[in-house]
Amino acid sequence: MTTAPDLIAIDDLFGPPAAVGARISPQGNRIAFLAPWRNRLNVWVQDIAPDLSAVGDARCVSADETRSVMNFQWTDDPRWLLYLQDSGGDENHHVFRVDLDDPRSPAVDLTPFPGARAIELLPVRGSAGSYTVMLNARNPAEFDLHRIDIATGEITMIGRSAGTDRLLMLAEGDTVVEQEMTDDGNLVLSRVAPSGTRNPIVSIDATDYPIGITPTQMTPDGTGLWMGSTRGRDLTHLVRVDLDTGEETVVDSHPTLELDAARRAVEQTSSPLICDAETGGLLGVRYLGERQEIRVLDERFGEVLAALELLSDGDVGELSSDRSGLRWTVSFVHDRDPAVTYLYDHTTGASRQLFRPYPHLEPTAMAPMEPVTIEARDGRALPSFLTLPLGVDPTALPMVLFVHGGPWYRDSWGFDPAVQMLANRGYAVLQVNFRGSTGYGKAHTNAAVGELAGAMHDDLVDAVEWAVQQGYADRERVAIMGGSYGGYAALVGATFTPDVFTAAVDLVGISDLANFMRTQPSFLRASLVNNWYRFVGDPSDPEQEADMLARSPISRLDASTAPLLIAQGANDPRVTRAESDNVVATLRSCGVHVDYLVFDDEGHGFVNPENTIAFYREVERFLAQHLGGREHSASPSSVHAPSGSLS
Repeated sequence: MTTAPDLIAIDDLFGPPAAVGARISPQGNRIAFLAPWRNRLNVWVQDIAPDLSAVGDARCVSADETRSVMNFQWTDDPRWLLYLQDSGGDENHHVFRVDLDDPRSPAVDLTPFPGARAIELLPVRGSAGSYTVMLNARNPAEFDLHRIDIATGEITMIGRSAGTDRLLMLAEGDTVVEQEMTDDGNLVLSRVAPSGTRNPIVSIDATDYPIGITPTQMTPDGTGLWMGSTRGRDLTHLVRVDLDTGEETVVDSHPTLELDAARRAVEQTSSPLICDAETGGLLGVRYLGERQEIRVLDERFGEVLAALELLSDGDVGELSSDRSGLRWTVSFVHDRDPAVTYLYDHTTGASRQLFRPYPHLEPTAMAPMEPVTIEARDGRALPSFLTLPLGVDPTALPMVLFVHGGPWYRDSWGFDPAVQMLANRGYAVLQVNFRGSTGYGKAHTNAAVGELAGAMHDDLVDAVEWAVQQGYADRERVAIMGGSYGGYAALVGATFTPDVFTAAVDLVGISDLANFMRTQPSFLRASLVNNWYRFVGDPSDPEQEADMLARSPISRLDASTAPLLIAQGANDPRVTRAESDNVVATLRSCGVHVDYLVFDDEGHGFVNPENTIAFYREVERFLAQHLGGREHSASPSSVHAPSGSLS
């Protein structure tokens, strides 16, 4: 007879990792990584000896005690390291420089423009110490191309945007290439002369790319652009566009899998293209189905990859190498043992584990994530993932339908602390890549056009029915939960199909589609043409606005009877606080039970650990109350008090 495992403390699952995100320096003699300092992730640096052993203690080189640092990079000069930081989740990231030769000196803001947002921070190949970055300092809706001298901090505009629908990039030397999104959804590439004259290279029908064409990356010789393409096929593959002729040639493709590009773009993780640290040459390409497959395009990298894959039964995650391409750091994607990170030397074949980010979590206590395929009512295949609690009969369980955001995103195999918490509390967890999800071909994504609160939601209801028919789920104990679009789906579940769901959990979810689109920040408005406008409608058109209202939970709140838990970041620039405030006020006036959490120092999702912990403690309590799962009687948290409060 099996028994349920011990309950895992919320703090242990959602507290900051001991270390994560290791990257080796270009010289190969140091690693940098993120680790807690005053309960916030900051950048740490440690020297590495020739035998891969650590030399001396790791030292913290950033000092942000307000908000965790999430993104950093080495420069070609061993003195400098760069990281990005925003303010309270407003997504206005600035570029900060750390002086590794003077660890006591404060970080320097290299983009000190109030309210500006820095994107696309890239080194200038062949120009030591120079980076380019896109900044909207001149106009919040327009991003100009700037060059930064890292040592001096001098910043110079080298390309002025010609409109809100245009982005610039540096190709080689002073050659600037512009990407323009036209009103009809085409992407036009042009060369921009120093005089400002624009010479078109190629026009690409981008209507099949709801979050833009990804990746878009300059070839190292500056003569071409690597791009994800669906021209002539359903699955995204890799092509090269010649910047002189506009000629498009296939670089690599997979017969059954799609380039893992859109998911990575949403997560703002590394590109699916694995490139040489010194030359920029293409080494490999990542594809993703139920698991990852890396197609090798360089013989020596193939040898390195084969050696790295022996270190874990997970999928190769983030990679970094020194300039020689001989010393590597690698972390692994795994459903039960996340981001275990190794250092590897290809010269000697030696390797050693650098760290497990969550050393206190026992992998055997984690629930495996299993791929399943569900058939929707119209026959469409819905690639999904099912996580069942350990140690219990997987029959007639309370279940949480955990809906991903986007909706132009996808769930994938790997570790999710929320999923593990839910499974540990006794819930079956089902994650569905409903129509509209990316990663399964453009036909699967485009099947969602006009289908918000329609066939997209039917897919979720069909998945619940599948879980009930398979015997996993108790039909009377099913909750729907998600963030952003997933929060919208949770609200739709509570209002459009209240008989299906016992309870709903909404994190920064959309309640009014027209209001949501009208309040998008200026830096996102140009991208709406191929996603929200195409899939949902134009709120300036009265007929389309009426249809959007009919698909919005705000119009159906009187039908809701199930209890809700709603959480919101006060500084969210994408889904404003009003989206949640209005739902809570209306439901409470109708007598529906709503728990409401607002976090004053968060945006579109939570970064600070005390807020994440506070939220999931409420999720645990809420679901235990309404679905009957297990609840942990936790001792007071060791982390700081959350900024939000339950009302």
